[in-house]
Amino acid sequence: MKLFYTIVITLVIGVVSQLQAQEINWMSWDEAVALQNSEENPKKMFIDVYTDWCKWCKVMDQNTFQNPKVATYMNENFYMVKLDAEGKEPITYDGKVFKFVPNGRSGYHELALALLQGKLSYPTVVFLDEGQKMLAPLSGYQEVDPFLKVAIYFGDNIYKTKDWPTYVGQ
Repeated sequence: MKLFYTIVITLVIGVVSQLQAQEINWMSWDEAVALQNSEENPKKMFIDVYTDWCKWCKVMDQNTFQNPKVATYMNENFYMVKLDAEGKEPITYDGKVFKFVPNGRSGYHELALALLQGKLSYPTVVFLDEGQKMLAPLSGYQEVDPFLKVAIYFGDNIYKTKDWPTYVGQ
């Protein structure tokens, strides 16, 4: 009987945690651009540049992006794009077509290289304004609270009135 209650409690905890987790509304580059171009008040874009083999990209997906506070804020303030840095499909950005470049055993996507300013490091996230202009790339794994601080800095347009050191109180 004790085993039965343990199993039931474990299942209930699992269901509750699934209900609390929120999903980010990830979209393709083309979907985000179409929304930016069609809406009267477009959102900024957030690009998660990842690779399938990147362990820390997966950890960030699970620990940071599935956090309810992060998911809610990001969905409300950004068009969320996942960009495979080794993706094969051409992407048009800023009037230029970016393609996959074979290199060694794999390769890289030219758009990933451009957004990451020549430093292919994963994970890296990139914030773009409503006109698709670069605000900032942020490389490396990000914990929930520091990530939210950066996201709010750009999402709430604080960057327009305060520099980063003033914002973080340095």
